[in-house]
Amino acid sequence: MIKYFTSGESHGRGISAIVYGFPANIPIDVNYINEMLALRQKGYGRGGRMKIEKDEVDIIGGVRNGKTIGSPISLVVWNRDWENWRNKEVPKVTKPRPGHADLTGVLKYGFDDIRDVLERASARETSVRVAVGAIAKYVLEKFFDTVIFSHVVEFGGIKVNLKGLTYREVMERAKKSEVGVGDISKEEEIKSFIDRCKADGDTLGGVIEVIVLNPPVGLGSYAHWEDKIDARLAFSIMSVQAIKGVEFGMGFKLGRLRGSEVHDEISWDGKKFVRFSNNAGGIEGGMTNGNPIVIRAVMKPISTLIKPKKSVDFVTKEEFLAHVERSDVTAVPAAGVVLESVVAIELLSALLKRYGGDEINMIKKSFDEDSIQKHRTGLEILESEYQEF
Repeated sequence: MIKYFTSGESHGRGISAIVYGFPANIPIDVNYINEMLALRQKGYGRGGRMKIEKDEVDIIGGVRNGKTIGSPISLVVWNRDWENWRNKEVPKVTKPRPGHADLTGVLKYGFDDIRDVLERASARETSVRVAVGAIAKYVLEKFFDTVIFSHVVEFGGIKVNLKGLTYREVMERAKKSEVGVGDISKEEEIKSFIDRCKADGDTLGGVIEVIVLNPPVGLGSYAHWEDKIDARLAFSIMSVQAIKGVEFGMGFKLGRLRGSEVHDEISWDGKKFVRFSNNAGGIEGGMTNGNPIVIRAVMKPISTLIKPKKSVDFVTKEEFLAHVERSDVTAVPAAGVVLESVVAIELLSALLKRYGGDEINMIKKSFDEDSIQKHRTGLEILESEYQEF
């Protein structure tokens, strides 16, 4: 299984990760990693920090001659903004922002400066998680024909309409969109709404959908609660800054329907088991069933407001307006890139647990010889119609 931890602060020298569990002989495509890092920085409504940084991964261990060697991988994404901060006298922050980790963080750890909290609580930490996830995503796509993408299905209350589009069309349109949507008719409406929020000193959240096409069958377990793949995915998704809820398939709609309206009927087409619908979102009993995995996560509006809300100085206990940090109006499309990354890590981790092995070709051989995988449909599903919930 893949395990990793990250280190570093928002305005420190860089954000780093140590990763172990990647087998040997995986080709590392640095350009692929950097493309995902660039996508994480894009999106309409981003702030000034993204104009300073140009995120690129620096691999300083665990890779030799362009391939993993089975040892822990060490990755760093350096912060350009560090040069602007290293010799700067930074005053203490004592006015916590509502909705952020500020107040609880200083109380928990006994700090006298909120900056000790916000530097680490910052979503800047996700840069290196995207670097780790890019490797996992590349392995799943190259060796196991599994495609992962994200798109925004609701932006600040504006819902998209994707009826009649294929998965490929949704994926390609969302990647080109400045607001991450596959419905190009909503692009300008959403951008105008972001502009109005910026003028008001406010922020916006949204709902992101992550789709996994052609996932391996049987990842996860019904036998052990901690191995249920939906539990693992939900845990990782909820660990991403500003994510406040997650659902699979029909999700919360299931609570308003009868069983006869919900469960995906099963048939045999002569070669493989098929389901006539995908209301379960590709997961049954804590295991992947081969259908597309469909996950939606809600991102709250960013906590830092240019027109701040009321707060209390935690030292003097006087009422003030909260501290203002440089911030985005919204980062919903960027959050989608982060979610793709953590989903890829969990899926590859579950695959490695099932098929084991010290190097990727051995794992691929075991995978190809597994009869359960011979029922996979292949990537023609990219051309099938996108299912709305």
